[in-house]
Amino acid sequence: MSKDIKIKKGLNINLVGAAEHTTSKAVLSNIYAYNLEDFHGITPKMMLKEGEEIKAGEPLFYNKSNEAMKFVSPVSGELVEIFRGARRRILTLKILADKEQEFLVNKKVDLEKADGEELRELLLESGCWPFIKQRPYDRVANPDVVPKSIFISGVATAPLAADVEYVLSGKENELQAAITALSKMTPGKVHISVKDKANSVFSNVEGAVLHKVSGPHPAGLVGTQINKIDPINKGETVWTVAPQDLIIIGEFLLTGKFNAERTIALAGSAVKTPKYYTTKIGTEISTFLYASGVNLKKFRLINGDVLTGSRVKPDGYLGFYNSTVTAIPEGDDYEFFGWNKPVFNKISPTRALTFSWMQPNKKYDLDTNTNGEHRAFVVTGQYEKVFPLDIYPLQLLKACMVKDIDEMEQLGLYEVAPEDFSLTEFICISKQPHQQIIREGLDLLYEEIG
Repeated sequence: MSKDIKIKKGLNINLVGAAEHTTSKAVLSNIYAYNLEDFHGITPKMMLKEGEEIKAGEPLFYNKSNEAMKFVSPVSGELVEIFRGARRRILTLKILADKEQEFLVNKKVDLEKADGEELRELLLESGCWPFIKQRPYDRVANPDVVPKSIFISGVATAPLAADVEYVLSGKENELQAAITALSKMTPGKVHISVKDKANSVFSNVEGAVLHKVSGPHPAGLVGTQINKIDPINKGETVWTVAPQDLIIIGEFLLTGKFNAERTIALAGSAVKTPKYYTTKIGTEISTFLYASGVNLKKFRLINGDVLTGSRVKPDGYLGFYNSTVTAIPEGDDYEFFGWNKPVFNKISPTRALTFSWMQPNKKYDLDTNTNGEHRAFVVTGQYEKVFPLDIYPLQLLKACMVKDIDEMEQLGLYEVAPEDFSLTEFICISKQPHQQIIREGLDLLYEEIG
């Protein structure tokens, strides 16, 4: 039975520079790269050496703690660099792509006859498994643990995020194949959230429960939907999959090929013509950034959305899980008496000398200025106004900072991921790194209990 979700607590951050609903094909990149930081908690063991040839979909490395979990190349070509850091830890893998792409073709599977165990082994071998993440701990799912349910968010409420319905249009067959496979790997249900009062590409999907979601950000975050539909208790596991990753999984199940193609939204006020580009995971961002043009000399490029993404240079590479690249002005200047004058051009959840609450639909051209310095936590009660989960955000953050495991468990750390605290970090007058604090807390909990 579906359960509609209406979120009242939250904050929509309306920014200038949303991607227009037009799609172009990005220039083919010479080099494709994987940043191993995208696979949090994974210790890679290489299956190839520098200089060796590889096909698209052929394994590059496997997970040291689970050798069945393979990570495959997005393109065919030559592995030209294995960049290592301290203690020879692998940080980046770079592949020089062939002009003509060659795919590793795996066996096709009969989705109607295949059982969950067979599909699990196939996804692990094919390189599709890393698209499945788990709560708790927000990392690549442990294939040895059966989830009580699986969640997919078909709603994007983050600032300038890619329109889910637009990028999935015409991919109904791939979506159905992926959802059919996922439904066989859980005794529970596959939950899909869609926009309220709108037709969706998921409307006719079989094997899943649809939930209509309405309200401000973070209504579109999968953590919010889990909290409202099927909360996680200690000892339970839930899997999550991003909408575009379903396409890659579904296409693999239908064709036997790992196609790392992705439609990304290039957005932000620093971009001349924000739009969508069809490209591949790991591509050089410059291959589509300069095609749209940049209208500022000083701008910050973000691999992801402005709340949860990471800083990257134009010659950097598209992240494994990212479907948005954002460019906004660099905020390296200071306002004279900025703390003591009325503010009309910024977003704020308070009404103290700010007026954004009077124009909820106004779009803002914000830069990266934090408008303050790092300082001790100040109890203001503002976090609770934008945090819709049934969790005390300030208390949980403090429990993580002091590494109180009992408090972290009791306050609901099993249920959250760093992205769930992106909005509280945005409005934090103390400029505390909420997402980093939660990540460190999750890692500690995993080391001690997981």
